[in-house]
Order: sequence, then C-alpha cells, then structure tokens
Amino acid sequence: MTARTRHIMYARLPISVLWPAVFVWCPLIRAQDSPGWHRYVRAPSSAIVRPVTILSSYTRGDVDNADGFVTGSATTVFSRADGSGEIPTVVVDFGQNVVGQPLLEFAGSTNGTSGAFPGVRLAFSEALEYLTERSDYTRSDRAQGDPPQLITTGTDQIAVKNSPYTWEDQWTCEYDNQVCSDGLHAFRYVRISLDALTTDSPYTSAEGQVKISSVSLRWSGYLGTADTFTGWFECSDVNLTQWWYDGVYTVETGTDIFRANDTEPRGATSASLLGKLVLHDGAKRDRDPYMGDLAVASLTSYLSHADASDATLNVLEDLATHQRADGWIPPASINHYTLQLFDYPLYWITCSWDYVFYTGNTSYIEAHYAVLTKILDTYYPAHTDATTQLLVRQNGYGDFAFLPRSGSAAYYSALYVLALNKAASLAELLSAPATQDAARWRERAAAVSQGFQETLWDASASAYFDRKCIGAGCAAHAQDGNSLAVLSGIANGTAASAALAYLSAHNARFYGNAFYDAGGEELGAGFSTRVYAFISYFEGAARFETGDVAGALDLMRRTWGWMASRDPGITHWEGIGADGSKYEAADTSLSHGWSTGVTPLLSTYLLGVRPTQPGFREWAVNPMATEDIDWARGVVATPYGPLGVSWERDAAGDIVVTVDAPEGTTGMVGGSASKGKGTRIQGGQMIVMTLPKSL
Repeated sequence: MTARTRHIMYARLPISVLWPAVFVWCPLIRAQDSPGWHRYVRAPSSAIVRPVTILSSYTRGDVDNADGFVTGSATTVFSRADGSGEIPTVVVDFGQNVVGQPLLEFAGSTNGTSGAFPGVRLAFSEALEYLTERSDYTRSDRAQGDPPQLITTGTDQIAVKNSPYTWEDQWTCEYDNQVCSDGLHAFRYVRISLDALTTDSPYTSAEGQVKISSVSLRWSGYLGTADTFTGWFECSDVNLTQWWYDGVYTVETGTDIFRANDTEPRGATSASLLGKLVLHDGAKRDRDPYMGDLAVASLTSYLSHADASDATLNVLEDLATHQRADGWIPPASINHYTLQLFDYPLYWITCSWDYVFYTGNTSYIEAHYAVLTKILDTYYPAHTDATTQLLVRQNGYGDFAFLPRSGSAAYYSALYVLALNKAASLAELLSAPATQDAARWRERAAAVSQGFQETLWDASASAYFDRKCIGAGCAAHAQDGNSLAVLSGIANGTAASAALAYLSAHNARFYGNAFYDAGGEELGAGFSTRVYAFISYFEGAARFETGDVAGALDLMRRTWGWMASRDPGITHWEGIGADGSKYEAADTSLSHGWSTGVTPLLSTYLLGVRPTQPGFREWAVNPMATEDIDWARGVVATPYGPLGVSWERDAAGDIVVTVDAPEGTTGMVGGSASKGKGTRIQGGQMIVMTLPKSL
C-alpha cells in the first residue's frame, strides 16, 4: 500500500505560544508504517493451537515418543499392563494461557484384559503449581442444585475407541452420567494420563494401550492476530510495551460468544445473551459479563480492536433491559440477574460514557437515557444520607470484592460523583430537558463532594477514611476511595497529592499497592496484602492526572511486572495475594479482563490520547512521561479514521510530538481542552510540536 502524505504544521511552544507555522511533507503515521510492534502480539497465529513443549520431568510410566505431541514426528503411545500401579503420564505446555476446546487425535487403542476401552484422563491448570490429578477449575466446582448437578469430578474423562478418530472436549457425558468432560477450558498446562475413574466402569479401564497423534486446542476467544488490530502502542520501555499487548491478549481470551454450555454455571445462562459476543469476566472462571469489569476491559478492547465494541454494547443493553422498578441494575446474568451489588449500576453509567465517547454511537444514550435517569434519580437517592449527602450501602448488598464495609464507604460516593458528572456530559449531548438534568446532576455531585470532604477527610493521615464510623475497620484507608476521590475531582490539588502519597507510604507492596492499609485487617484477614490490578488502574490514572508520572509508572512496573514474571506469564490475574501469591490459590482466575488497566493507562496518559467528544470528533493529546521514557508512538482508532501520535525527547529533553488526525475532527495538543490550554488543530493535517519538558 502506497504511503499517503499530508501537510505538516510545525510549531515550537516554549511558553505555550504558537510560533509561525512552517509546512513540509512527511509520511502519515499508520500501523502499517511501524510493523515493529507486531512482535509483541500474543495471539496464536491460527484457530488451531498446539503445545510448544512437553515437561519431560513430569513424564511417568510407559510412554513412547512423548515429544511427538510437539514435533509431530511420531505417534505418542501410552501403555499400561493390568495391575500396574504406575500411571503413564505426559504434561504438555502451550507456552501461555489459551482458551477453547481441547482436541485429541487418537490413532486407535487396544483394550486391556477387562475388555473395556482404555481411559484417558485430562487435568488442566493455568499455573504449574496447581497442576495435579485434578484440574485447577471445572464447572462442577460451582455446580448448584440439591443435590448439585455435577458434571465431572475434577478431570475430563475419555473412553478411547479402538479405531482412529478425533475427540473434541465437549460439556457432555459419553454414557448417561459416566465418562464426562467439561468442554471449554482456559489453561496453559494439560496433564494427559492413561487412567480411569472406578465410577466409569464398565466403560473404561486403567489398562491397555492408547495411541495419540496430536494434542491441540480449537481457539474460542477473539483471535487478535496483528492484522486485526485497529490501534496499537509502542514505547522505549519494552516491558511496558509488552504489558500493553499482554493486557490486550487477556481481554481477547474472554471475548467470546455467550453459550449455555461454557458460561458461569451458577444460574448465569440467559436467553437474551445466547449467541451474542460479550466480554466475559474471566477466561477460565466466572465466564459471565460483569458490569464493573467493563470499566477496564472495554477500554482495552476499544484501544486495540475497535471492531469488537459490540461485545460491550451487548452487555450494556442486556443489563439495561433487566433494570428493576427501583432503578437498580444487576451486575451480570449470574443468579438469574439477582446478584446484589451496590456499586455496579454506577459502572453502567461510566461504561456508557466510555462506549459513547470511544465509538461515537450517540444513539445509544438516546435509546437508554431513561435507564440512566432511573439509576441516578430513583435508586441512589433512596440510599443517601440526608445530612452528609453520601451514599449508604443497602443491607444485604456487596461490592466488587464483597467487602464487609456497610455504611457510607468513600468508594461508593466517589464513584457516585464520577458517575454523576459523566452522566451530565452524556445529557448535554441531548436536547432539553436533558440539559436541565445535567445541571442538576452536577449540582448534586458538588454537594456529595462537599459532604465527602467534610466527613471522610482524615487530617491526621492526610488521606480519606474508608468509612466514617465507630468499630472494627473504621480507621482504615482504602485504595479505591482515595483514588476515585482524585479522579472524580473531589480532592483538590493538595488533598489529591497527599492522599496518593499516603497510599505510597502505607499500601505499597513489592507486587503492587494493596487495596487497604494496615487498618483493613480488621475488616478481613489479608486485606492489607491483597492487590487488585482492577483498582490499581484507578490509582494509576489518579497519579497521572495529578502529574505523578513517576509514581504511576512505578505502580505499573510493580503490579503488572510482577504478574508478567510469574507463571503462567503474559495474562493478568484477577487478584494478587500475600507475598505476591495467587490470591485464591488454584481457583484464582489468571486471565481476567478487569486487570488489564496497564493498556488504557499507557494509551491515555503515556501516549496521551483521549476523546473529549463522542467518537473522537474532538480529542486531546497530552503525553506524560518521565526521563526514563525516551519515546512512544501508537494509533487510536476513531470512527473518522486512525489518530496517529508519536513523541520523542530532543537533545534539550523537551518532547517533540507528532500528531496525525483524521479529517472531520479537531483536537488540542499539549494541554487540556477543558482548561482551554494547548494548541487546537484541525484533522486532515499533521502537526509536529515541541512541548517543554516542564509541561
């Protein structure tokens, strides 16, 4: 494809004064012009994925040509004599987390003396430390009913037929309720053994011979090969760059069609979602689209694969159709849309803002404006303290982490203020009387902010209390409340800097920032050592917003760097526990979309690109970096075309920014559109600008 050229306006802004423009020629910044980023892409090259190695130290028993699973040079043969106590076993490693239906190509089998088909058992795990005879997670682990409707007992069973055939893992049993398998799996490692459950007799036995030609997986998530990316990112720090793509891959593993036979088994099957593309909570576990998770996962999706935005739209619209009469919106389809979370209706609002501003689909808010007003004008006012204006959590309701903090937690009211202001900006896109709603919601946000500051500020700590109360946990300071107080604008410059400094001094761990200081231990054991990358996204954004770029990058390097350096590598964990462990052991989801905040943080702040009007009709570019970052470049997809940005440091240490904006858009470079600073440019031209390092 022939590279296009455009006029470039060159300007130097030493003190925010635009010098006379000079026009030259320069090639357009486009993804195809910078193929170096392709090497960071993690997705498999095709929908059929094969293991990369076998773990020879785990091979046991009579197994010939175990490496045939990888080389394809010979059939792998498992043999077990009658009465042998040693189980023939091979462990294959796919090199990274994968998701889909496992495939085994059998070259045939020979029955043992019992006459039953020889059995093969499969156990899956995302991390090697939890690979045992039992999978780290199966759907039966969450089975409900009385008695529970079990599917498997922890491994997938196969009665291997004598003639050659290909077996695909499906959620089914071969014989009534015997010889059962779980279907879709997310894993890195699979343990293959010639063995059988006694409860599967007389159909299988633990003896005989099995020949396997190949082991593979039919990919089920979004197959994000390099040619599918509509946006990309790269910078001088190769680790940060890689984590951006690792976040994308994590979301890809959970972007899938909603199906009844591989979603969350606890009453999550929904007729209104079946067959639709959605963003699942996790690849392995909690395969159900949760509203709060989209606050991060959807941003990652928009910035990498804009064509997958329907995965977010389908969830937003489905949950809106299940709104209760009192305005509450369910967090997910789990428990037939009845799981009681207090905070997630607010995420429906903030995620709606994200969807409209990143995709430009303003008809969405026109169609669902009544849903938004019912949340803000019916549900939350019924749960507001009349004196402080702070939200009071409803009895029996939880939040994103089911934290035992009843009453007016800072997190709820800070998120409320953020949602009120975002709702106001959505209302301003519409005609009257919506604009009157906008003014009313901004006034309410101001009132809540005042009550928040007066009620929750802890002058002795220079940070916000988690709650203002008497009793256990009332001296705690939480990462979520303090971070969102900054992002929502409740905290002024001095309070914002002080609150973030408190988190650095009291919540920092070598694997990220804990979501509570030591006071959180009174609420629950391990609360001061647990790290949620989900909430760390908000802290990282708050640090960038206040100019603490070094602090934001340090947080990112400790949090996402820790996960990247530990098994299974690449994908981002649901949570990190004490000393950097998987916080729920084997049950921990190690590929979880809500933990991919490193991706939007890098694009929005380090590269510096954000929409200021729906669909990037207006946008802002304001790169933020420390001296250890020499350059960054990337593309953000818009409905008008790609918005290309690159910057690098010159010899004086100033930042030279190049912006190539699509026609039909306008933007501010080097400042904030809301504050009227920076230089406004029209789309259809490329600008090269030098920003003083003091900015």
